[in-house]
Amino acid sequence: MVNRLADATSPYLQQHADNPVDWWEWSPEAFAEAERRGVPVLLSVGYAACHWCHVMAHESFEDEAVAAYLNEHFVAVKVDREERPDVDAVYMEAVQAATGQGGWPMTVFLTPGKEPFYFGTYFPPEPRHGMPSFRQVLEGVDAAWRERPDEVAEVAGRIRVELAQRAGVYGAGGGNPPGKAELHQALTGLSRSFDPVRGGFGGAPKFPPSMVLEFLLRHHARTGSEVALELVERTAEAMARGGIYDQLAGGFARYSVDAGWVVPHFEKMLYDNALLIRVYLHLWRATGQERARRVALETADFLVRELGTAQGGFASALDADSVDAQGAHREGAYYVWTPAELAEALGEADGALAGELFGVTEAGTFEEGASVLQLLRDPEDAGAHRRVRERLLAARAERPAPARDDKVVAAWNGLAIAALAETGALLDRPDLVAAAERAADLLLSVHLTAPGRLLRTSRDGHPGANAGVLEDYADVAEGFLALYAVTGEAEWLGLAGGLLDTVLEHFTDDASGSLYDTADDAEELIRRPQDPTDNATPSGWTAAAQALLSYAAYTGSERHRTAAERALGVVGALAGQAPRFIGWGLAAAEALLDGPREVAVVGPAGDPRTVALRRTALLATAPGAVVAVGEAGAGDEVPLLADRPLLDGRPAAYVCRHFACQAPTADPVVLGEELGTRVR
Repeated sequence: MVNRLADATSPYLQQHADNPVDWWEWSPEAFAEAERRGVPVLLSVGYAACHWCHVMAHESFEDEAVAAYLNEHFVAVKVDREERPDVDAVYMEAVQAATGQGGWPMTVFLTPGKEPFYFGTYFPPEPRHGMPSFRQVLEGVDAAWRERPDEVAEVAGRIRVELAQRAGVYGAGGGNPPGKAELHQALTGLSRSFDPVRGGFGGAPKFPPSMVLEFLLRHHARTGSEVALELVERTAEAMARGGIYDQLAGGFARYSVDAGWVVPHFEKMLYDNALLIRVYLHLWRATGQERARRVALETADFLVRELGTAQGGFASALDADSVDAQGAHREGAYYVWTPAELAEALGEADGALAGELFGVTEAGTFEEGASVLQLLRDPEDAGAHRRVRERLLAARAERPAPARDDKVVAAWNGLAIAALAETGALLDRPDLVAAAERAADLLLSVHLTAPGRLLRTSRDGHPGANAGVLEDYADVAEGFLALYAVTGEAEWLGLAGGLLDTVLEHFTDDASGSLYDTADDAEELIRRPQDPTDNATPSGWTAAAQALLSYAAYTGSERHRTAAERALGVVGALAGQAPRFIGWGLAAAEALLDGPREVAVVGPAGDPRTVALRRTALLATAPGAVVAVGEAGAGDEVPLLADRPLLDGRPAAYVCRHFACQAPTADPVVLGEELGTRVR
């Protein structure tokens, strides 16, 4: 049997390379083979840090008998959803429409023409809880395929039509961006779903609402709403104190299985942490809160230390599972503690102190009496807390570490670049800015294949084969724009512009202004995916709207601003209906409503007066404000700097909207008052 996954760039696919299943990667050849043999395709979609993907692999895909049956009756195709979000999006939409739920592993049966006709997620090895076994599913689908082909064809055709109809939901586009009333309505809706006891929105499982929190911070900055700020502060504190936050090493897990942030699903994703760094940084910027500053820095350090790759990029994730003391693979084994384990690592006295600090009890909060570390109150003795934390971290390092998915995803690295660049600049950590620059250089050298065109993934410095999708272009542009703001190097602004021009040329419907997730020259699927709602990350649609708006603020480009406004039209319709799922769009709408403010700082780069004005500008809470810094007369490269002279020979700052500026100032205090700067 040919091992087609051995050389895959995806660690997830490589995890399955030694299965007895005759796996294919998603390719025209796989579907041609199904057509040649006259059999259906089993499409299995997951990702490397997915716990239940591992479970199904061990139970079914490693089973010789199941694999033999699968190989005889199907062509098996394995897809990493993080490499092919387009494939995942199309078939997940079908799964959710048919079953009312979705998740990974996603299991879909397709015709050789790529049409889905039977769906599911995880299937157990034996029937349980009303679910058939995976073998029963295979046998049932095979029987239907052979004995009732007309019925299968009818179902597949109907689903394809339904998906095509759903594709038109956002096609109308073109509405007006949300105004003050719609944004207030979004705040009202979020207030209704807020958990007043435990923070966050809704019940279990509870995900970090990073994009919603960014909207609320911007709404507070524009309106002064104390309600908006309170929702952010209470949620941010609850997450930072809970088990979802790694109390030893920093960084957030994917989500909490309970409503109180106590027990996480232990996988750590690059995108979650990049987004949350900015939330805590911006909370600190708005309030000066020390906890927010600490969490932003600890999470940034975690990201660089544990997700940084040798080539300068950032790996995608750390697994939820690792090997426990008995040698078994178990979720959370690396992170949880019993009182006895604390005493063994620290001694009786410090073990008892650690148990009290981190909420480790005999009853436990997790499986088999173990506890997830929490920090439910601030320690009375900061030195003792630091001591036991450092010793526990060293002891934990002796445990088998979770596996790392070390592929580099362009979009998520763009989010990380933005987070690290801003954090380094605002918190005086030039090493973090340097880390952001290294990641950006990797994207330029490996992922940028032609002017304005991106590949989605790489691994070990080798490019993957998959074209970038909309979120890649938008998030990388966001990262480059952040780098320009903190470094003043105009190259980053130009590169962002090239990516956004590609968005306008290849991802945008000119008639409606709506955006597609795939380019017009990408592989044709059964439908072209398109979705403005945020999920684990900002949608490509809303991320593009924000990046287009920022770029227009730097350059005065009406083309880019108009595209942003048209893209944000869909946000108005969703602001009242589903504000939890359009947070990034709401945040962009806040920036649009505020201007956004454009700040031009001119003066010699090394002049302390220039540095002070630039820092004040970067600390601005004004929603989505952009900052351009350069020598007087640098307008050839950066239009916002054009015709901005010094003020009586001194460095000066100009605050503008649509390139119409207030009187310049050389005083950082005056500038701060204009921009809502609170932290000096």
